[in-house]
Amino acid sequence: MTDDPMIPVRIPTGQSVLVDPSPKGSGRCIEVMEGIARVYCPCEETEGMTLAFLQSGDKLQTERLCSEGVCVEALTPLSFTTKNGDSNDLGFDPVNEWTLQLLRIRHLGNAEQRLQALFALLVNRLGRRCGNWCHLPFRLTHERIGELIGSTRVTSTRLISRLRTADLLNVPNGEPILRVAPTLIETSPFSILAA
Repeated sequence: MTDDPMIPVRIPTGQSVLVDPSPKGSGRCIEVMEGIARVYCPCEETEGMTLAFLQSGDKLQTERLCSEGVCVEALTPLSFTTKNGDSNDLGFDPVNEWTLQLLRIRHLGNAEQRLQALFALLVNRLGRRCGNWCHLPFRLTHERIGELIGSTRVTSTRLISRLRTADLLNVPNGEPILRVAPTLIETSPFSILAA
């Protein structure tokens, strides 16, 4: 990363960068200018564990990271800048909020509920309604979905197949989007969690 906050860092879809932790009290952060990113842990014991998703305007406080830092993966073309801020800023922290919501999903009763809650969270935070579908501007692998809902890739593949057969999920050929039926979102157990 550059130390010049005026120079944006650009990352193509599918690429990741390691963000080293800043010294305590530095107030250093990165701010997403455009795109959607997945923040994950690079530690050997938890390698690949998703901590958060970030979008335009979200900040990642680099002094609050573990000693090995975190990785930022571009799910769509990504641009961010480094900033110096107030280290005492105790306002909204998107990484903590995402981590809490993902943890809440992992504690739902079964994998089907967890998958539905995950799609509801992603659509509500990162997607948009387009006609008869809700669009997510990126795709996740079945393995990544399994990691997010606390199941295996095989289980997530089986559940996704059921959703596609029921016409609740659509993966258009040649497009980097995912379409989710609004009824899947509206009936999600996640709406119970949000209350």
